[in-house]
Amino acid sequence: MKPQPLDLALIGNGRTAALLDTNARLIWWCYPRFDSDPVFCRLLSGKEEKGFSDVVLAELVETQSEYQRNTAIVTTTLTARDGASVRITDFAPRYQNFGRISRPPQLVRIVEPVSGLPRITIRFRPTQNYGETSLRGLMGSNHIRYGDGSRDVIRLTTNAPLSYIAQEAPFALTRPIQLVFGVDESFPSDLETATRELYERTRDYWTEWVRRLSVSYDWQDQIIRAAITLKLSNFEETGGIVAAHTTSIPESPESGRNWDYRFCWLRDAYFVVKALNRIGATRTMENFISFILSIASHEKAELKPVYGIVHTEDLSEVIAPHLEGFMGNGPVRVGNAAVLQQQHDAYGSVILAAMPMFYDRRLPRMAGHTLFELLESLGEKAAALALKPDAGIWEYRERTLVHTHSAAMCWAGVNRIAAIATHLGLSDRAAYWSERSDSIRAPILARRWPPARGAFTAGFGTEDLDASVLLLPELGLVDANDPRFLSTVAAMERELLRGKHVMRYARADDFGLPETAFLVCRFWLIDTLAALGRREEARERYQDALALRNNYGLLAEDIHPQTGALWGNFPQTYSMAGLILSAMRLSKSWEERYWHASS
Repeated sequence: MKPQPLDLALIGNGRTAALLDTNARLIWWCYPRFDSDPVFCRLLSGKEEKGFSDVVLAELVETQSEYQRNTAIVTTTLTARDGASVRITDFAPRYQNFGRISRPPQLVRIVEPVSGLPRITIRFRPTQNYGETSLRGLMGSNHIRYGDGSRDVIRLTTNAPLSYIAQEAPFALTRPIQLVFGVDESFPSDLETATRELYERTRDYWTEWVRRLSVSYDWQDQIIRAAITLKLSNFEETGGIVAAHTTSIPESPESGRNWDYRFCWLRDAYFVVKALNRIGATRTMENFISFILSIASHEKAELKPVYGIVHTEDLSEVIAPHLEGFMGNGPVRVGNAAVLQQQHDAYGSVILAAMPMFYDRRLPRMAGHTLFELLESLGEKAAALALKPDAGIWEYRERTLVHTHSAAMCWAGVNRIAAIATHLGLSDRAAYWSERSDSIRAPILARRWPPARGAFTAGFGTEDLDASVLLLPELGLVDANDPRFLSTVAAMERELLRGKHVMRYARADDFGLPETAFLVCRFWLIDTLAALGRREEARERYQDALALRNNYGLLAEDIHPQTGALWGNFPQTYSMAGLILSAMRLSKSWEERYWHASS
């Protein structure tokens, strides 16, 4: 697989998360939460060597790095010219403790000699205030504390020689050493024993979690890696789901399309919930609905498109001036101005995400009238806004339109409320919402398919195509074999494809013509082809899409059609959810592959 700048692995535990490269250099870590100030900011520091931690092996000639199977643990082996080698194991502790999940804001690194006499240097260079200040360390008996009193103190606890770390001096690694980064707390027991126990319990947690998934026969490894990545994107304390773990990795080089994705978009969260539910991981849905209930009780059904993982936090957008940006591509933005936009699909997204709560009998607490009443209040807003202009799914900053996708999601929300009412035996409410549903559907179909264009367009009054329209059959607005939809797909294949890559749209937006293709759109087209009976073509395109993942099996938001490089914030939950949903749709059944394996 071709190396690329986003050959990064994600480690985390549902509270904190970090990115490391193939040399086991930790280059991005927001501490203590997903959305916090990055202690490690090397990902965005351009040419400046700040904000990272690594283990430098003298005369390095070879690196091998991979996830341990079915875990969020990364193992990296560094080999020197003389054959000396060292193994580095990285993870964030996550384990069962007294009947609940423990997820401290910590990273654990275990460094072990494998062969020869490796000569290493341990570097630890934390920052604060988005790269403005490099933190100085205060040495203790078996730890170094970093901080100036203006933020949370970072403690590095280790049994490695502290003086070597403080001076970044090389030394011979003759025994395993352990390093724990994070909360300023002492260890109650021997560090080696404690970290070994944390490792084993974390490994056991992930292998058991994966064991309970209901995956397809085909592409199991790919689904499992995507599922773990989505799980790591759920801030379990509140239930919020981040769209990605980074800020300001641009959609394309020198484009200025640099956004902060460390927040919870209701739309993105719906796709994550849908994907995890599809493989039997329902806890994320339950957590997300708790998150929504907190929002709704606070805001009385007036939904913003995006929230912080603590929903009351200010997301005002500012520039971080002390970071050059990813590969020098600034600016680095903190916060996101999308919070000020109207994106009407948010209402439908929440309703669709909540719907399984009424039907899935695996759940210990199924939803009833309380949640239904909340959904009704959201449904009223959806019905009122369905045919009103908004910024749309792609968050245009300088224009509004009555977007087809937004209108369809509003309709889908209203339609599903009618179904839930029927399920609950509320015949009068079912009739009411069915009528509201019909009143929205008719004008959507009439106004979004200009006969002269021969395709469902991005919105009312425009002939532009939009890949989000591919979701119309899945939402139930039209049948996949409807001649109007077939004509739409043909138009998109002519106008939005760049090879096998799928553009969101082809017209210029606030930042000019888009340069990169949006990865989830590729999965939407694959799903569409499968629905149209072009299954073998869909499977072939899916296999091609898997080749776009980085060396750890992860995807960003975008792909450059000419270079094949990943761009955009990373890892992108949209993309990983699309990977799961397409795989589950396209895979041969277990019965076909296993019980009838003779064929």
